[in-house]
Amino acid sequence: MITNMGKIDRGLRLVIAAALLFVAFGTTALGSGILFWLAIAVALVLTLTALVGNCPLYSIIGLKTCKDC
Repeated sequence: MITNMGKIDRGLRLVIAAALLFVAFGTTALGSGILFWLAIAVALVLTLTALVGNCPLYSIIGLKTCKDC
């Protein structure tokens, strides 16, 4: 798989994923309904794409945020 995400993009995704997981598990703001599960799902997708370094949506629209790819 070709990397299409830069370091800043990957770092921001991990920070946003951590914030979503904190809101889901660390507070009662989302309850236990659909928003709770949606926050977890989005956090997992953001984490996976950040760790792999490839965003399928970026591939579809032809966007690359890395300098050397």
